[in-house]
Amino acid sequence: MPVVTIAGNTGISEEKVREMVEEVTASVAKAYGLPESTITILVQEYPAEHVGAGGKLLSDLHKE
Repeated sequence: MPVVTIAGNTGISEEKVREMVEEVTASVAKAYGLPESTITILVQEYPAEHVGAGGKLLSDLHKE
């Protein structure tokens, strides 16, 4: 049973998450030749103050 983790910033709507999960599930199921019911998708959201890039928090980069 494949497990796919998608990590990203906060702010995506529940409807967009739903669409993404459906599309990724279909793609992974096709690639593995498995039923969609065997695919698990984990969506993790991180606020800008919990993500660093280039040694700085994203929340600080957005202020610049």
